[in-house]
Amino acid sequence: MTAAPDFSEDADAGGLNPRDYVSSLARGLEVLRAFNRTGRKMTLSEVAAETGNTRAGARRILLTLVREGYAVADGKLFDLTPQVLELGYSVLSSKGVWDIARPFIDHLSDEIRESVSAAVLDKFDVVYVSGAQYHRVISVGITVGARFPAANTATGRVLLAAQPQENWAGMIQNVPLTRMTDRTVTDRDTFRRILEDVRDKGWCLVDQEMEIGLMSIAVPLHDSTGALVGAINVGVPSVRMTPETMVNLILPKLQVTVEHISRALKR
Repeated sequence: MTAAPDFSEDADAGGLNPRDYVSSLARGLEVLRAFNRTGRKMTLSEVAAETGNTRAGARRILLTLVREGYAVADGKLFDLTPQVLELGYSVLSSKGVWDIARPFIDHLSDEIRESVSAAVLDKFDVVYVSGAQYHRVISVGITVGARFPAANTATGRVLLAAQPQENWAGMIQNVPLTRMTDRTVTDRDTFRRILEDVRDKGWCLVDQEMEIGLMSIAVPLHDSTGALVGAINVGVPSVRMTPETMVNLILPKLQVTVEHISRALKR
């Protein structure tokens, strides 16, 4: 479920006593996140620089991950193994709502012949929990567990826009507005206006703000109580469609799919 997150800078871990905090585990998790952010193999020095660890500390963490089967070393380069999926995939894939949603996602993907995905909000990131990749010569594929900045994605923006109004001040102030392309919105006043427009319309289209050549359009998904569950997204290479085509042809089918999923969740 996508609950309303605490977007304040000083939000703590539910009153966790500092003595209970395992800093070595936190540093290890940051190494795992670093590989996800960069999406590439890294040297020991690159891992240390990316995570703020010392070389010695990064080396111990990397060798531990290798020993446990979560990473491999290829000469001077380190990379994660598919075993990392064990850390989160079972949780993501076991959510009943996505089991129910999957046939509708598959049907939409077959109907429009494009890739469709579902995501939930994790503070300032979106995490993809389901999807159907339509195989073309040029296609958009997002794997379960993939994580991207919420501000740069259509799914992220509809999920941020759906947050309670009392959270907006902290959310707008603290959300990272990272320039990914020359089209990325980085001005906070402009970003607020975009979220207000998304909230009013109930959908969002992002045109090459995450990656040049990629457009996406998303609609929020609610459960039987009206609570926000996640968002359903269609990603299309910009060489195949214009934003107007996305809105006129893809959006209505996406909205119908979300309505069908919502009804199925109420049964």
